[in-house]
Amino acid sequence: MEQVCTRDIMEVFNLNLICGEEGIGRHILTSDISRPGLEMAGYFTHYPAERVQLLGKTELSFFLMLPKAERMERMQKLCAEDTPAIIISHNMEVPEELRMASEENHVPVLTTNLSTTRFSSKLTTYLESRLAPSTAVHGVLVDIYGIGVLITGNSGVGKSETALELVKKGHRLVADDCVEIYQESENTLIGNAPPLIAHMLEIRGIGIIDIMTMFGASAVRRHKRISLVIDLEVWDSEKTYDRLGIETDTMRILDTDLTKLTIPVRPGRNLSVIIEVAAMNHRLKNLGVNSAEEFTKRLEDVIQGQG
Repeated sequence: MEQVCTRDIMEVFNLNLICGEEGIGRHILTSDISRPGLEMAGYFTHYPAERVQLLGKTELSFFLMLPKAERMERMQKLCAEDTPAIIISHNMEVPEELRMASEENHVPVLTTNLSTTRFSSKLTTYLESRLAPSTAVHGVLVDIYGIGVLITGNSGVGKSETALELVKKGHRLVADDCVEIYQESENTLIGNAPPLIAHMLEIRGIGIIDIMTMFGASAVRRHKRISLVIDLEVWDSEKTYDRLGIETDTMRILDTDLTKLTIPVRPGRNLSVIIEVAAMNHRLKNLGVNSAEEFTKRLEDVIQGQG
């Protein structure tokens, strides 16, 4: 998980720093955002101080109705030791009590010209992306007919060469060699390439090639949701491979189980076509069309008819 500090969101969203500059390096540990309405009314029993605090017109209009002594007390409690930032929407004026508490407790106070709801949505999306659990996998990620296919296997088995052939067929490369994966939400994994090797492909004997320069911008993608894992392995004559496709194997990445297919590699097999068909078959299964189950049903009907 990446680290995000208040300075990051100030730069990304072009926020204005009003006071509390000494705390601009505070870390933000959660994507949840708090709108402290109950706290303005004096209820701090379950105050989520570790969240970014967002004040809108409702909170500030109520706050300004309070007696001066209560206003100072509320802002002192709002500016807790572990509060990463307090942000005020609509570029509204920062109350003097908040300025004083901010400087005393070194809690940054920032303003945005966006509405409260709009800014809350944008900030939550940004934080969920940056703070999502992440990992890196050795493999190649390709967008095939809208299906994000992660191709894995031992070094030298032909992952990059297969990806190159898929790109020539009109599919899009996302990442080669190292795929950075983060969990955007439950059961949703997003893969992308590290910036250093974005839209690059390594072919043994040739070296590094730039897919975007060679095939155009339509041949690459920045990121893609991963739906299917295809593991390439050298053909083992003593191993029995699935010939019907009834059994479903899975691969667990972070907290998500992905459908996994094992494709044996040997001379004469057209891997790019096989992977294309695997992606299309996976899409059909998601639409409720399962060829293996249909074949099994037909076979059972024939057997029962002969019985």
